[in-house]
Amino acid sequence: MHYFICAGEPSGDLHAAALIKEIKKADTEAKFTFLGGDLMAEAAGCEPVIHYSAMAYMGFSEVLRNLRTIGTNIKTAKKALAESGADCFIAVDYPGFNLKLAKFAYSMGVPVYWYISPKVWAWKEYRVKALRKYVRKMLCILPFEVEFYRKHRMEAVYVGNPSLEEIDARLAKAPSKEEFCKANGLRSDLPVLALVPGSRRGEIKNNLPVMAQVASKHPGLQPVIAGAPGRSAADYSIASGIPVVYNCTFDLMAIADEALVTSGTATLECALAGTPQVVCYRANASRLSYNIMKMILKIPFVSLPNLIAGKKVISEMLVHQCTVEGVDAELSAIMPGTQGRIEMLEGYSLIRRKLGEHGAARRAAEVITDNLKQI
Repeated sequence: MHYFICAGEPSGDLHAAALIKEIKKADTEAKFTFLGGDLMAEAAGCEPVIHYSAMAYMGFSEVLRNLRTIGTNIKTAKKALAESGADCFIAVDYPGFNLKLAKFAYSMGVPVYWYISPKVWAWKEYRVKALRKYVRKMLCILPFEVEFYRKHRMEAVYVGNPSLEEIDARLAKAPSKEEFCKANGLRSDLPVLALVPGSRRGEIKNNLPVMAQVASKHPGLQPVIAGAPGRSAADYSIASGIPVVYNCTFDLMAIADEALVTSGTATLECALAGTPQVVCYRANASRLSYNIMKMILKIPFVSLPNLIAGKKVISEMLVHQCTVEGVDAELSAIMPGTQGRIEMLEGYSLIRRKLGEHGAARRAAEVITDNLKQI
């Protein structure tokens, strides 16, 4: 079979590469054409039609500035799909671009599979109508997504969460606290408070001052900032005196005793690493913004750990709630010896049970290859 795959960002490249390896095990004559990155190229044994570095535009203004390039990329992708003679199209997340390709594949009679669902259960639910029309089977990596799609009369199956396997592999290779502290000039005899303020300049500007002020209330803790790729020391100067370690966010969270984390995938990584945390997302701290967000979002929580657990496991201090006093109270409630810490760690165990076993890419490959045999 010939598989056409599109992943438009680094995380998609990682997950799609694992999927390609598993498809090759299930289909020894598999051929691939793809849009993606270096990991996919290594797994497939060929170069991408378009590298994701020429596709990964985020935010309204960035998309607007690059509309011509995006349009060219879509034309190139459609032409490659039409000429490839592919037996199926596999979309890996990246909904805006992949929906257009899914529609095109459907128009040619090419079956469409989607691995790693768009977050339509949180916002842009109107996209479900198009997904239901074009997608033959949705391969979900979050357990609650299956019920959501079935409610919308879509074929959906939970294949497991690839992050679980990836994080467990990273935990097995992670340095000890002593090793990490020695490598980064930190004290190993003090408990570490990881400050993870996000990777975008605006996130850092909004969240880090609150995190730093909370840290100052706990002189017995050693605060350390997780420096994001592409950010400079100037971006973290608003937290003067707190050390910054770059390109090792996961290792920092894994050795930390507690963490303050801006909402995102880092919250799930922190949970799977077993580190108690408080979610901090200040944005512009406006109550009006918070109320608008609540109206737009179709979910009871914003953090992945809580969504997976189906209940509150970690505190979410959002927008105007993200104050020094509020975050400090939640951090104090999960210090060693507290009931809050015990309950949070029990919640982490629940999350692991709900995510299930390793092998998401293998199960996804089996679903796709088995389904193609039935066509």
